[in-house]
Amino acid sequence: MSQSTSSEAVTDGIRIQAAAQYLPEESKASEGKFVFAYKITMTNLGEQRARLVARHWIIVDSEGRRQDVRGPGVVGEHPVLGHRESYSYISYCPLHTQWGTMEGSYMFERDDGKRFRVRCGRFYLVPTAPPLSLESPA
Repeated sequence: MSQSTSSEAVTDGIRIQAAAQYLPEESKASEGKFVFAYKITMTNLGEQRARLVARHWIIVDSEGRRQDVRGPGVVGEHPVLGHRESYSYISYCPLHTQWGTMEGSYMFERDDGKRFRVRCGRFYLVPTAPPLSLESPA
């Protein structure tokens, strides 16, 4: 099994790239608080427009504790992606252990109202992850 701090998956013409980075300045290891930033870049490789409706994250820490996080949109937005358009955002994930994993899915909707789930592959939250780049896709 790969233990990469990034992932890439394509579902129904939507590519999801993910990458994570440890934030030591926000973390307090002595108190069991480890904070990670993660960047998601979604690109519509298909011909039809798609609007992001919701997200579902599965976060598992190194002790096997699972947390499911569901909600509308991402960072307060519901981006619409036309053909070859991309959208990126950065968010944060606190853990009680030094490392863990994230994976999940996004619900998208086409102009005709058809909804479909887009997978985000598993990526690792580890202190040794390289810094995130804001200029390039995940």
